Amino acid sequence: MFRHRMMQFCVVLFGAVLLMAAADDTGTRFNKIGHAMMCACGCGQILLECNHVGCPDSDRMIGELRTQVASGGDDTSIFNWFAAKYGPTILAAPIRGGFDTVAWITPVVVFLLATVGTALLVRTWVRRRRNTVTTPEGIPVQLPENDAVRERIRRETEY
Repeated sequence: MFRHRMMQFCVVLFGAVLLMAAADDTGTRFNKIGHAMMCACGCGQILLECNHVGCPDSDRMIGELRTQVASGGDDTSIFNWFAAKYGPTILAAPIRGGFDTVAWITPVVVFLLATVGTALLVRTWVRRRRNTVTTPEGIPVQLPENDAVRERIRRETEY
């Protein structure tokens, strides 16, 4: 009898935990999506944090967001719905995919190319510096790379 009651208690407890997780998931999802969008009134604040007095848009948009989340659509479809209604500036960050991927990749690529270019430039300067000696008078003189170049310089500088 005790085992039977204990088993029933475990099943009820497991069901309660699942229901709590499902309810919390909707709230968490609502907050996540709401913090990924901007208010349309032009205040420049995140949708769920728009707190200026008399905002004409935030209450309506939050209601629309609740409706969209309750309808069960995935996050991308909700973002697309809001972007279609209010324009792409409603999103706090561009959706990753398609041409918007360029907005995420370009800064990293430019940084890497600039770093590599700078490293190559410094390397070239260091190599040139190694082939230069200074005379006792302080005049830098470029050393030739090989004997053929030295011979050509000697012939061209004869009087």
